[in-house]
Amino acid sequence: MYDRYLDLHAVQHYPPSCLNRGEYNEPKTLTIGNALRAIVSSQNQKRNWRLELEAELDEPASRTRMLPPRVAAALREAGWSEELAHFAAGQIARSAIPKGLDTNPAEGHRTQAMLLVAAENIVEDLTAVCIRHRPALEKVLSDFTASKDTKEQDSGKSRSGKKPAAPPAVLPAQEVAACLTRRTATINLFGRMLAGLSDAEVAGAVQVAPAFTTHNSDLQPDFFTAVEDWPAPGDKGSAHLDTAFLTTGAFYRFTTVNITDLTRNLDGNQDEALNLVGLFIRAFIMTVPPAKKTSTAPHTVPDLVAYTVRDRRPVTYAGAFEQPVKAAPYGGYLTPTYQALDAHAGTLNQLIGTAHRIGHGYATARSEDATHLGTRHNGFDDLIDAALKAATLAPAASA
Repeated sequence: MYDRYLDLHAVQHYPPSCLNRGEYNEPKTLTIGNALRAIVSSQNQKRNWRLELEAELDEPASRTRMLPPRVAAALREAGWSEELAHFAAGQIARSAIPKGLDTNPAEGHRTQAMLLVAAENIVEDLTAVCIRHRPALEKVLSDFTASKDTKEQDSGKSRSGKKPAAPPAVLPAQEVAACLTRRTATINLFGRMLAGLSDAEVAGAVQVAPAFTTHNSDLQPDFFTAVEDWPAPGDKGSAHLDTAFLTTGAFYRFTTVNITDLTRNLDGNQDEALNLVGLFIRAFIMTVPPAKKTSTAPHTVPDLVAYTVRDRRPVTYAGAFEQPVKAAPYGGYLTPTYQALDAHAGTLNQLIGTAHRIGHGYATARSEDATHLGTRHNGFDDLIDAALKAATLAPAASA
């Protein structure tokens, strides 16, 4: 039995903006087909979709290195000494997996690796674990303090030059792991990996490609000044001058959801999986990267959204834009992008056939119909309903 995928494609124009900043605080770009393209990274898109879904579901997750310090702060508020709270924070990491999670003791045992956890009540629950086992924590801390290498522990050095032995794990691994392995809807959707704790691992059901402009998109300088509202007498200059860089253009976006994996992550509950997929499609359509939103307000909606439900494997239409599209005679890239996407879909339909395609369709602001993108829907609501219906259908010879 093959996995089932829901492929999502979008074409969207963004006005002058900085959707995703790079190393030098400028819009990210890549060269594709020997042409410079503005891009939005897959990580940027996934984070914004995750936050949108968590707000919609009121079910937060947190990607953080600060879990032990948060527990230590809660213990100090409960009246624990600084030394005992610090030790307990280290024990959260030490007891999480057999070898312990690497931490930075000088920074409150902040973990070296990011943890993705179900945020609701996790600090409170881990704090409660520490409180229940306070006598054991106090005893091991006392014994460990008496050892000759204690003073070198936080500095990571010993008289022998070797890394000192870590204190033994005190907290029950099962209780700590139970907190770290909880799932949320977005963890089931996007996945999670924690080395050494297999129960925490969740196969990601979503695959995301970087979004990119379908045409050449050079960085555009935007010189600006900030005026001093309380100038000194005779001061005619601006308080601040700088140049920001922006991009603009028609972006192609692609992602695919492995509905089989998502259903498996949800213990086989297909109704729950499809409900989550529906929310995800809406987030895919409507979420705009928030970078520099107060100075660019790039709040457009897609000109086109298309879906395909397939068995066996997903198929991107990114190849439509390996050669950058040229502007229409009267200007603009949306029309040639729309035409190139439709033509490329037709080519792929001919090449790979329709044996594993269950359904496909699209919604667009264009007046002209697409020939190869499937059924035209009146709007995004209709498209979402049709995509979810197709996702539940049995395999078909063609669609």
